[in-house]
Amino acid sequence: MAYLLTSDPDYFLAIARNKNGSHRLQKLIGKSDDADNLFFLAIFRRFLHIMTDKYASYVAVRGMQVFDDKKKELMYEHILPHALRLACDKHGHIALNEVITDLDHPFYRDHLLDLVALNALLLSYDAYGNYVVQHVLTLYDLRCTYNIAVSLLGYCVELSFDKCGSYIVEKLLETEESMVLVVEELLECEGGRLMRLARKETGSFVVIKALRVMQEMNRVDLFRGLVQKLMPFRHLLRRPCGNTTIAAIIESGC
Repeated sequence: MAYLLTSDPDYFLAIARNKNGSHRLQKLIGKSDDADNLFFLAIFRRFLHIMTDKYASYVAVRGMQVFDDKKKELMYEHILPHALRLACDKHGHIALNEVITDLDHPFYRDHLLDLVALNALLLSYDAYGNYVVQHVLTLYDLRCTYNIAVSLLGYCVELSFDKCGSYIVEKLLETEESMVLVVEELLECEGGRLMRLARKETGSFVVIKALRVMQEMNRVDLFRGLVQKLMPFRHLLRRPCGNTTIAAIIESGC
């Protein structure tokens, strides 16, 4: 059965792209070594087409979960040079996130995370790539998180004005090393621009989170610096963000 399904690469791709076909293939993968050899070769022949398809991508991800180590390594080797293309694809970014989640090989995991961190600026401005950056930050790999923060130096304020970008900045505020870099950039921002950020819905969440985490981590110097910078505009910052106003936090800090 595996031979018949995989003997024609285009036929295999057509099956994998079908919702029911994809589901059936996923069930067949992992049943026997001989069949897996055929499925592996079929996936490899049409790798990018499969990884960037809504349903076919699940077939490749399933393979990377159950194939033997040698096959997995060959697939990881193939992913690395195409990772950015996958990250910026409508369906490829979902498949890439699945691969990153399941990747338990230290060498390839580090290489893939480093690739995302190095290209974090490009990905953060991409409609799909930003979800890959967000996903990597949820892994709480401190080295990778710090490297992403370094890649985004000078752009955190600008990203905070955007809905997806603000999610990335908020996640950077969840670890001390990257938090400091973000807050220092906020402090370097002109008072008027920081006020506009604090008044924008997406930006207000970033500013509130920055103030809160600095209080929780007892970074009095950074907290007071932001409070002083926002104080002249506190009358403009009374609009609630959830159940909190930035003005209330500022005044409590004083």
